[in-house]
Amino acid sequence: MTDIPNTFNLDGERIHFEPGETILQAALKAGHFIPHLCANPEFTPHGSCKLCLVVVNNRSGSACVMKALPGLEVQSDTPDLNHRRRTLLQMLFVEGNHFCPGCEKSGNCKLQALAYDLEMFNDHFTHFFQPREVDASHPDFFLDRNRCINCELCVRASREVDGKNVFGIAGRSLEAHIVVNSPTGLLGDSTFAKTDRAAEVCPVGALLPKEVGFRKPIGARLYDSAPISQTPTAVKEEV
Repeated sequence: MTDIPNTFNLDGERIHFEPGETILQAALKAGHFIPHLCANPEFTPHGSCKLCLVVVNNRSGSACVMKALPGLEVQSDTPDLNHRRRTLLQMLFVEGNHFCPGCEKSGNCKLQALAYDLEMFNDHFTHFFQPREVDASHPDFFLDRNRCINCELCVRASREVDGKNVFGIAGRSLEAHIVVNSPTGLLGDSTFAKTDRAAEVCPVGALLPKEVGFRKPIGARLYDSAPISQTPTAVKEEV
């Protein structure tokens, strides 16, 4: 009996996978970029941002949570799926307060880089301009809720790697927001430290180190030389 090879087809190309890998993990390892924001190979798959939406055997799902199986027919880079991704990005931009030219994360921001890569030319929807708090109580980090996209990467990093459970999400729908586990609710009164893994995983400018803003000039930033789909973060997440 011939063993079934551990491969699936992604946009017409054969992708090898190891048992237990998700479609997203196998694709990125093979050098095939699928847009994503909330996924990180270090943490439990979450499936919240929906940017890694793919069509598998004519059914849609999130590539970060769908297991790779032999013989799957997966579509990712199609006009329809990229249109949906642009719409999701537009919604993320208008639900938060993102002003890229004045943000220290500009050039290193995955939300911004994906908008460029997917040719999101405008926000389309009306901005909400919700009042959100900025927490500057910590000696080493700012927590700017205006830029938070509720990807929960900091939540998972704090829980699964740091073992601290510093961050969480409270509220639902438009009221969902990041909260801090401390007596006062302030980051400065929590056990969060600049050496935590949670301090490094934010894909936008919601968690920013103090005293190092704009340290890399334009042209030397992560996504200045090549789009996100052609950078090393397509295979390994930025540390």
